[in-house]
Amino acid sequence: MRAASMFAGIGGICLAFKSAGAEIVWANEIDPWACETYRRNFGAGYLREGDIRNRDSAAIPDFDILTAGFPCQPFSIMGAQRGFSDPRGTMFFEILRVIDEKRPSIVLLENVKNLKNHDNGRTFDTIIRSLIERKYGAKYAVLGAHTHGNIPQYRDRVFIAAFRKYKDWNRFEFPCEIPLTTSINDIVNRNDRQAESCYYPPSNRYYAQLNRRMSDGAAIYRIDDSGVAMRAWHISPTLKANMGTYRDRVPLVRDEYGIRKLTVRECLNLQGFPSDYTMPDIPPDEQYKQLGNTVCVPVVERIARALELLTN
Repeated sequence: MRAASMFAGIGGICLAFKSAGAEIVWANEIDPWACETYRRNFGAGYLREGDIRNRDSAAIPDFDILTAGFPCQPFSIMGAQRGFSDPRGTMFFEILRVIDEKRPSIVLLENVKNLKNHDNGRTFDTIIRSLIERKYGAKYAVLGAHTHGNIPQYRDRVFIAAFRKYKDWNRFEFPCEIPLTTSINDIVNRNDRQAESCYYPPSNRYYAQLNRRMSDGAAIYRIDDSGVAMRAWHISPTLKANMGTYRDRVPLVRDEYGIRKLTVRECLNLQGFPSDYTMPDIPPDEQYKQLGNTVCVPVVERIARALELLTN
């Protein structure tokens, strides 16, 4: 399989497809910090940094599969939900432009679960109809990190798989659910002291409430909109891009040394990235933002392997 990736981010989808045996021939990402992370782990050979709207689709190398985790903020229940009226929402039409030019055999799209319900389903209907108008058959499913990736994080995402050939559409099935055998304590290290910047000092405005509420030493917590940790989670809450904007939105744990936020490495683990995937020396806020924006790698890898079977 030769794959091309739009809105590649830090390469979660690319990594999943590489693990499934695909060759990545082209990738595009606009965020310079994300590009730095991508190049650290994949090299610089095929990554094209910049606005996709300025890219000549005819210049993209030929490929079999187009993948795109297009911007989700316009459709997220955590945002304003402006959809296609948000400039980021219109990036879907850039995907259509590349499809029209390159006519890949398969297209895989990823977005937030709420995409299905946005604007009373009209947005999702537009997406599916746009693919059908281009003679692609489409299937979609909502897959979760904890239900389909054996990763203890609540992270449900909608995936749309579109096929140019009827036989591929007919044969393809999204991966089924699998048991969750991994726990938070397999992901989070509570025994070693982390960097001092991870810990909440007693002077922090949230410390007294956190210290009172965070009674479960095996759980994971987060600060919600009211400003306090209200719930103990035994599966991590969703890692969100706003972790990079609001530092208190990084999930919290109590370890042997105090109350702290998850480290960048632990967030990588909660997205299923392998131990040899590392972050460059860029601002921590940018690292957390990237980890909230990426995909759960094992979930996408299972989809990629199902797609790979179609080529046999």
